[in-house]
Amino acid sequence: MLENVALGILVFAGIVLFYGVIAIHDIPYDIAKHRRHPHQDAIHVAGWVSLLTLHVIWPFLWIWATLYREDRGWGFGGTGVAQPDANLKEELAALRARVEALEKPPATAAAAEQGGAS
Repeated sequence: MLENVALGILVFAGIVLFYGVIAIHDIPYDIAKHRRHPHQDAIHVAGWVSLLTLHVIWPFLWIWATLYREDRGWGFGGTGVAQPDANLKEELAALRARVEALEKPPATAAAAEQGGAS
């Protein structure tokens, strides 16, 4: 009786370990998918390959998946999204003012024509 319980525990532990390894290997792909990583398919395939290497390359996949973020790109640097947007809004307002000034007819030429015609 006790041998059957021990065998059942061993089988249960083996199944949990097997599915645990399968679930763990996919974590870098989930990170890459959440961050909209441009190489998420390669990270997914490399995760499956890492099963063959007993997860030796898995930490490198984790690093590769976490290096990219959609809002700042690669690495730790970057100015962020808010600063370029503020500069672009100011530049757009200045360009609109210049276009409006260029589209207005020149007042001096119109006045000169009216004064010369009289």
